[in-house]
Amino acid sequence: MTYVMADLHGCYDQFLQMLEKIEFTDQDMLFVLGDIIDRGEDGIELLNEMMLRVNVIPLLGNHEYMAYRVLKELNVEVTEENHNSHLDAETVRAYHEWVGDGGMPTAESFSKLDAEEKEAVLEYLEEFELYEELSVGGREFLLVHSVPEDYDDSRDLSEYNAVEVLFGRCDYTKPCTEDRILVTGHTPTFAIGEEWRGKIYRGNNHIGLDCGAVYGERLGCICLDTLEEFYV
Repeated sequence: MTYVMADLHGCYDQFLQMLEKIEFTDQDMLFVLGDIIDRGEDGIELLNEMMLRVNVIPLLGNHEYMAYRVLKELNVEVTEENHNSHLDAETVRAYHEWVGDGGMPTAESFSKLDAEEKEAVLEYLEEFELYEELSVGGREFLLVHSVPEDYDDSRDLSEYNAVEVLFGRCDYTKPCTEDRILVTGHTPTFAIGEEWRGKIYRGNNHIGLDCGAVYGERLGCICLDTLEEFYV
């Protein structure tokens, strides 16, 4: 079976509970549509758990995008030669932007790792793809953290830059795709409409999976083979 969830935001316990609920095995596949880290306390622990599972495929979210560009710059040995130059104004600005958007728990956890562990996390983040196209159960799916509000399905997502894709807000009032089902996270479903609070959004050929777990709502997961929904 092929499963998808999104926006774990450090909710490590709920992630493990969901794997148990769907009876996840080595024969299954799970895609996680970004925002694994930040806001919640256990983002680094989640990354370390997912690294061990070859059948769990992470996609890039805006929080991984922000974290990686900052942590890559910070994770250097400070020497006499570079102590005045290893942090430029852009890196400092990006750091404040990231921690101001929920990155502090991740930054603190990352700082406690040893050098080898830090490098492993950065290498893992570097591998995250922007999107995935799948054919499952006779249906075509486009999996991505988000899409630009003005997304044109006749254009390949690779024609957009990462910032446009990851930070965009989907227009839920109309279909964004025609011949395939769009599956995203990024926007908590209670922001789409109060009737979707704590639920997976389904409408306009679009599945929205961010049920707001980090805000005290449920974690949602969907099986692409059957379109069955699961919650913890």
